[in-house]
Amino acid sequence: MNKYYVLDYKLFSVKNGERKLEEETSAAEPFVFISGFGTTIPGFEKNIENLSQGETFDFIVPADEAYGEYVAERVVTLPRPEDESQFDLRIGAIIPLQNEDGNRFLARIVGFEGDQVKLDLNHPLAGCDLNFQGSVKECREATNEEITQLINSISGSGCGGCGGGGCKGGCKGGDCDKDGNCGGGCGNCK
Repeated sequence: MNKYYVLDYKLFSVKNGERKLEEETSAAEPFVFISGFGTTIPGFEKNIENLSQGETFDFIVPADEAYGEYVAERVVTLPRPEDESQFDLRIGAIIPLQNEDGNRFLARIVGFEGDQVKLDLNHPLAGCDLNFQGSVKECREATNEEITQLINSISGSGCGGCGGGGCKGGCKGGDCDKDGNCGGGCGNCK
């Protein structure tokens, strides 16, 4: 059974004994997801799956069940793009990349060396344990329509091209980055 969840939470990263607030949902924009499709980190869904509406939670997901350990070899140096107008080239900026197989992924700019740009391909929370604190606002069996909509957003069908260029109707459920760009389909594109 696939469950439909609506959650409010605060996410803290924990590294070397230091805790840092990374994100926080709001009543106006809670986190919405359907279980069983791998759309959340494994350790998160494992801790949520037996909770009911109205329950609170406070759990830690170890780095290996979240975004993995930090891998130094995932910091690479590439030539600066010829047309820099397409990118926000500043330290800390997240830029979209595509490999020779057509797979898309994000990289964070960590420095510059002459005509080279140094990119970190690790997830920003790689190497961190994650502490989630919050409450379950809604928990019920997902409808066939909700499941179909999720599958369409994951596969990119019926999305109208938003799977990387921004959602025209706005994203729900935490699938968009802070600039409104979708991470593969927001589920709300019509």
